[in-house]
Amino acid sequence: MMHDDVRGSDSGTLRVVRGLLLAILLIGFIGTLAELLLLEHDEDTWQLIPIALLCAGTVAVTWTAVAPSALAWRVFGGLMMLFVVAAGLGLFFHYRANVEFQRETDPSLASTALFWKVMAAKAPPALAPGVMAQLGLVGLAYSYGHRWRGGRRD
Repeated sequence: MMHDDVRGSDSGTLRVVRGLLLAILLIGFIGTLAELLLLEHDEDTWQLIPIALLCAGTVAVTWTAVAPSALAWRVFGGLMMLFVVAAGLGLFFHYRANVEFQRETDPSLASTALFWKVMAAKAPPALAPGVMAQLGLVGLAYSYGHRWRGGRRD
């Protein structure tokens, strides 16, 4: 298996890459959380999902770095999958809000013209929730090979 070969020969390199991914995650979690709070992204329950996930992600990634365990890695991996799901939900809600606004502004907009107008809207930015997917995928990359099973580190 490729994983076994890599672990044996490049463990120092993997340690550095994982350290960099950890730093990227912490910067991404904290920076995105700060941005959402400054934008007052808390008008309804749905808008609190990314804020809650970013807080939980910050705690979980710190947990994996400070006191790694099977539970820490399972919780972290589950959260990263929720980040990707939340990105999909966010894209849907941002797109829907933009469609409603554009139709109120210009009822004559339809199909392709409406789509491009919605995608180019600045508030809410239609693709902004994609950052949650990015963070989730970077988190899954960080956790690769870090799963603990049966008392031994994989």
